[in-house]
Amino acid sequence: MDSYRRLLEANRAWVDQKLAFSPNFFKDLAKEQKPEFLWIGCSDSRVPAEEITGTQPGEVFAHRNIANLVNPTDLNLQSVLAFAVDYLKVKHIIVCGHYGCGGIKAALSKHRYGVLDDWLRQIKDTYYLNQDEVRDAGNFDAQADKLVELNIHEQLRNLVKSKIIQKAWQEERRPTLHGWVYSLNDGLLHSLYKIQPGAPIHRIYQFDLSNPE
Repeated sequence: MDSYRRLLEANRAWVDQKLAFSPNFFKDLAKEQKPEFLWIGCSDSRVPAEEITGTQPGEVFAHRNIANLVNPTDLNLQSVLAFAVDYLKVKHIIVCGHYGCGGIKAALSKHRYGVLDDWLRQIKDTYYLNQDEVRDAGNFDAQADKLVELNIHEQLRNLVKSKIIQKAWQEERRPTLHGWVYSLNDGLLHSLYKIQPGAPIHRIYQFDLSNPE
């Protein structure tokens, strides 16, 4: 059997399973989505958001890219963020990285990866600002895992700098920002960082939200 056909057959089995449990599952799901969480994760195929969190369709609004970056120039990410915060009214944003991340390891190397080089630049900047802490972590794999954690924290900082987040914090005291890391070795998620709405923001990153655009 062709590998892609296996996916189609698995889909049909999944549909039958859902309908056996709840005959109106898909009819109800098609009406609207009200996810409480925005998940910003890595594209790595081993880190599927819904499966590792035990959530169902409709519970998590997800965006994934190489090394779970929150890049202010990434129109895709910014569109997802705006829709999730302004329209879906999510209460929590989770930036989830994972140990053993290939993007992080690539950023630590001197190899060239074509278009990916520009994408990894932000991770290299994070390393540059924290190089002593990364070096002190130990061997290469340990250093990469430390940079995974530091990168997650940096992406939360990028969210805080966003006008989208600052506006939602001021007007609705949401969302809470979370930094999580996933371990491929044991399948467990670990909470590393948490930033509550209204947390201090350095004045240089603050937007004047007193007047509408």
